[in-house]
Parts: sequence; C-alpha cells; structure tokens
Amino acid sequence: RFQIQRGKTDPTSYKSLGDCFRTIFHREGALGFYKGIFPPILAETPKRAVKFFTFEQYKKLLGYASLPPGLAFAVAGLGSGLTEAVVVNPFEVVKVTLQTNRNAFTEQPSSFVQARQIIQTDGLGFQGLNKGLTATLGRHGVFNMVYFGFYFNVKNILPVNKDPHLEFLRKFGIGLVSGTIASIINIPFDVAKSRIQGPQPVPGEIKYKTCFKTMATVYKEEGFLALYKGLVPKIMRLGPGGAVMLLVYEYVYAWLQDT
Repeated sequence: RFQIQRGKTDPTSYKSLGDCFRTIFHREGALGFYKGIFPPILAETPKRAVKFFTFEQYKKLLGYASLPPGLAFAVAGLGSGLTEAVVVNPFEVVKVTLQTNRNAFTEQPSSFVQARQIIQTDGLGFQGLNKGLTATLGRHGVFNMVYFGFYFNVKNILPVNKDPHLEFLRKFGIGLVSGTIASIINIPFDVAKSRIQGPQPVPGEIKYKTCFKTMATVYKEEGFLALYKGLVPKIMRLGPGGAVMLLVYEYVYAWLQDT
C-alpha cells in the first residue's frame, strides 16, 4: 500500500511507512493491509512463468546475434520484462484502484466487480484496463534488464564454491543485490505508474497522463527524491524476493537439464 506513491498534497498520500501502517489499521482495520491481494494472486503464476520462460527464449534467439554473453543476458532480460508488462498491466490497474480505495475492506467491490466497472466506464484501452501501460513497460523492462543482467554477469565472475551451502549463499547474495539494484533503478517508472493508474489529485481532471511527462511533473513539483517514494518497501519485497525467485529458477532449470 505504501508503494502507491502519491504526492504530498494528495489526500491519499502517506507521510511515511509507519504512518501508512497506522493509518490503514485505524481507518480500515487489519484487513485493509490485504486490499487488492486477489489480482496479484491471479497474476503471479502467469507473470513469473512469462518472466522466466521468455527470458530463456530471448536468450536463445540472441545466441544467433553473436552478442557478448554479458550483453545478451541484459537484452534478454529487457525483452522478458516488456513481455511480462503486457500480461500484468490489467491486473495492476485493478490492484491499484482497489488499494487506493479508503473504504473498509468489507465495503469495497471485489476484484471482478472493479475490473468490470473499469471496462464499462473507460474500456480496455489506455484510459481503461491498460492505463499506464508505458510506465509498466518501463518498470518491468528496466527491472528485468538489470535483474538478469547483473545476476548472471556477476555470478559468472565470482568463483563457484564447492560447498553446496556456501554456493547457495553465494547465489542468494548475488540475487539479493540484483533485486535491490534493479529496484533502485526502476522505481521512477513505478512512481509514474502509480500516479497514472491511481486516483488523480483533482477529481475529474487528469493530471498524470504519460510516463515521462508524469516523471517530469513529479520532479518539477516535488523534487528529485519524490521519484524514489516507496523505495524502502519495494526493496524489502523485491530484494529477498528477487533472490528467492532466481534460486528457484536456477535449481529447477538445473533439475530439468539433468532429467
């Protein structure tokens, strides 16, 4: 919820991570922390499948382009992120809409009702269920480019440890750093996505329209650091989470290669 990075003058804004927790608990109860959880659950399995499957496919295709291995990993990551963004964006629109609803958990519409309302009101296009697609493309494309590029390049440089426990920690550590660096680099796109997909500061007036224009507006009105709002919870989620995903991918891939 704190990652819905609103402006200081926006009534839906939170002052800090602590303020976010206190405000949600007092206004919406404990269930308020789980608003918008259903769209990510629905999207998570196809999202991860698309991420890692397309990464492998792009990596194979780039093998014919005679690119240096280090660059090929980054470009394949970029391709997988762009593909992933197209799949996940409608779910993100529904999730953000539900999470910015300040009503109690039991009073808000279900995910399916909310999705139907968005389609009926604004359609399936860039004002409706695919609102903020450019920012989502930037968010996932940049994240996966850094995430996969950094991980596989650094992993190939650092020596393999013969002890399986230490080797696990080596990979986990590289994955943790990969997820953290990728989160730091791509968060301006995340801020733009939240501003575009979330409620506008003035009802009936669309202030945040396109990705880079939104970034420029945030920078001009709120300063450079406003483009990094929500960075701490994002790192808390995608630092260790990114490491776990890469480890699962690595070990499952190795197992499939051996079978």
